[in-house]
Amino acid sequence: MEQLKKLEQVQKTMKLIESGGYATNHQDSDRFLANLILLLIQPCGELNLETKCSLISEHLPKISVGFLEEVSHSLTEEGDQKNPVQNTFPISLNTKTDIGYSETDFEDMALIGMDAMQRANSTLEDFVSYFMFHGMDVNTPQSIFRYLPVLSFTESYIYQLDTWNENMLHISTNGDTALRGSNVERNWSANVKVMKVFRTDPIKPLVLLLEHHGLLTERIREELRCGEEYWDLERKLCCSLLTKNKVSMEDVMRAIHLKSFDYRVLNLLLYQMRETKVNDLHMEFLSISEFLVEVSDDFETSERCCRFDYEDDVLENSFNILRMFVRIYGASEAQTTLAKCISEAEEKYDRLLKNLDPQLSSKYQRRCEEATKEGGKISGHALGTWNMPPVIVDEDLYRSNVLNSRSTMSTYR
Repeated sequence: MEQLKKLEQVQKTMKLIESGGYATNHQDSDRFLANLILLLIQPCGELNLETKCSLISEHLPKISVGFLEEVSHSLTEEGDQKNPVQNTFPISLNTKTDIGYSETDFEDMALIGMDAMQRANSTLEDFVSYFMFHGMDVNTPQSIFRYLPVLSFTESYIYQLDTWNENMLHISTNGDTALRGSNVERNWSANVKVMKVFRTDPIKPLVLLLEHHGLLTERIREELRCGEEYWDLERKLCCSLLTKNKVSMEDVMRAIHLKSFDYRVLNLLLYQMRETKVNDLHMEFLSISEFLVEVSDDFETSERCCRFDYEDDVLENSFNILRMFVRIYGASEAQTTLAKCISEAEEKYDRLLKNLDPQLSSKYQRRCEEATKEGGKISGHALGTWNMPPVIVDEDLYRSNVLNSRSTMSTYR
């Protein structure tokens, strides 16, 4: 929280610099000036602002680059091997200035956008089903709100990165912005700048924050790395579909298993906040359950229209396991092969379910049945039969037909 307050102070000071006519029109320079001003207004003995300004005017011209380098070298020798002058705001990688956004670009992407928080809320509603594995009562508000800030922030941060990753996938759809509307075209340069985030260390600010609060474990760090690996694989696989390159079955299965990394991060955080030992049997069971849910999600029907999510994923060039199987096995074998894969996973699910405590097993199955009747999602595979959507043999033709159909509808309006 302290770091976020400091970030807010820097942003506010930068705006004051701009409104006062002191801006340099260079983001790094303005941020440097903002940090310097914040330093000047900090109390220092009996010095007032006038005295501080006099000191700066008198002595700053005498300070050379050579002197600064000497100080830097001296501090390094004293043991700070990483960075002799630590950045006052270590999580500022996630601010507009560090990822290249200006006020006129996507304003809600400065830290965590509202859309990311709303999408995260959907996951958190599903994640409540994990509480029973911690002996927690979901009907007790304290059980939820006590851990909600950390869980909500973490999931929102992950969803923000996921949104940026999706934007990059949409950019690559044969350069066609029409399917996504004028918004993508208008923010093309902003989305390209987002790529710089994924070339550095997009998870680092979250890692630093969790570490600062004593919540980071090596296992959580590893799951966050899995998230980065998933985004890399998603971009690689979806690009291969567009460019007609070979798709690796190993990459596809690795990606679908990694996709629910955020649930595992949240679960591990809950163990850490409750100061309890991680139950590996529960983690393994929930992992195979998450896999089945991810596959099921790829077959769902869109809430906005009578179209399968699979069809939307083709239009938007998003990861979908059926898309991948069609490319690898062809339209005639894809569904049969995928069905076999699902059956094997269900067998493992049933086997692990029997190893759970009988009361927990019964409670979880009952929750799955309730979720199925409600038509919602839960981290337990869908009950009943699997309903796979019709296979799209030629994705380019499908996208073209949808685009032409939309153009025709716009003409008649």
